Amino acid sequence: MKNKDIANSIEAIAPLHLQESYDNCGFQVGNPEEECSGVLICVDATEEIIQEAIDKACNLVVTHHPLLFHAVKQVLDRNRMDRVLFKAIKNNITIYSCHTAIDFAPALGVSMTDAEILGLTDIQPLVKMEDKTGPVAGELKQRMSVKQAIEHIKKSLDCSAARLSRYDEKAVVKKIAIGGGACGDFIVDAIKAGADIFVTSDCKHNDFIDHQKDIILMDLGHFDTEKCTKLIFYKIITEKFPNFAVYKSEIEQNPIIYC
Repeated sequence: MKNKDIANSIEAIAPLHLQESYDNCGFQVGNPEEECSGVLICVDATEEIIQEAIDKACNLVVTHHPLLFHAVKQVLDRNRMDRVLFKAIKNNITIYSCHTAIDFAPALGVSMTDAEILGLTDIQPLVKMEDKTGPVAGELKQRMSVKQAIEHIKKSLDCSAARLSRYDEKAVVKKIAIGGGACGDFIVDAIKAGADIFVTSDCKHNDFIDHQKDIILMDLGHFDTEKCTKLIFYKIITEKFPNFAVYKSEIEQNPIIYC
């Protein structure tokens, strides 16, 4: 099996044409034609991740966030990207990334997966798109207080902290909208959908002020709303190649520490 065969299995679910125009999904460095010895899955490529791939005898790293995002004119060991490129090339590691393509994948998109992890029912897209599924909304199986809903969301998505726009102990939560990653542009759509809480990340200061009375914004941070991509890629690859060596990174942690 070649590296490109692994990529093809992912692109069958998340074809590259789904990615945003600014994005850079696909092979980042290495050789798509090389025989694959094993796959390591992560959110972000770091030097530690490349070392983990080496230790696990994996010559393909599948990431969510692209390592190469902007035009590169020099590689001079000045930053994380440079150092990861050096280490990957020296150790014959190929890196493949699937960012907004998997975000918008209709069947196994990031927001849809998060919603399923929360146990929501009747999951529907917040915005109708021709061949994409972005943020979604669904209903809890039973009504919860705000406190119960917040604890349920944090526990289900394995998050230690959240930023909230409002904490109303008397409010009842039934419908939850979720947008994995930075989905602040969909706040109004979540309100129109009748969601009691909108779970997302990277909300701006004004978002909390402007929509405080309309909906409870729950900002869990970028990593914690997108780390489900490791589950997604693992599911895709292992279902296509059930007897192949595929690993989810054991060392990767949220790069932001809450204290």
